[in-house]
Amino acid sequence: MTRRDLPSLPLHFFRLFVDTLTVEIGHDSLVAILEEAGLPADLADPQAVSRHTGQSAAEAYARIQKALRVYYGRGARGMLVRIGRLLWGRLLESASLAERTRAQLIRVLPPAMRRQAALEMLARFICEKPSVMVVHAPDLGLRLVDHACAAAMGQTEANPVCYVTLGLLLENLFWATARDHDVEEISCRAAGGGECEFKIILEGM
Repeated sequence: MTRRDLPSLPLHFFRLFVDTLTVEIGHDSLVAILEEAGLPADLADPQAVSRHTGQSAAEAYARIQKALRVYYGRGARGMLVRIGRLLWGRLLESASLAERTRAQLIRVLPPAMRRQAALEMLARFICEKPSVMVVHAPDLGLRLVDHACAAAMGQTEANPVCYVTLGLLLENLFWATARDHDVEEISCRAAGGGECEFKIILEGM
């Protein structure tokens, strides 16, 4: 993978991630976790985000999540999913007027159409290029394929690691439909997959 092909993350998204994480677990706790992992403490400072490029933000995003997985062990999944769910609300609150108008339109679509439209809106929040995160609609389900895989950047794990994205998907779909959904990461670049792919089950909905 060349430098040009490395994942890139919108700085606004990264700032909201750091801010959400800081509010949820506390600034001092986050700094201690980062320092234990050998990471700079200023990664816990949302104001320092402006010093990043899209690629360095993606790298920091992955390294912070790894530090949290190591620190919390089995409890990391639930904590990071919760961060993702909270992050969706912050993304909506800080959205542009055009995106807020789009959100209002999504909420009045027929239920069967809301899911894909909501997922496509989420993809625009997370990715700088529209082709990086793509929603597919095969029979009896939806697939969200993340070709950038920022959360998996530089990671090698036995299991999928994109827990924040999973939380974002769960809250995004609940926001759109007022119903809980079953979402599973069926491929993760950190675990040897070609990309990070999420399966949304729609049977009976």
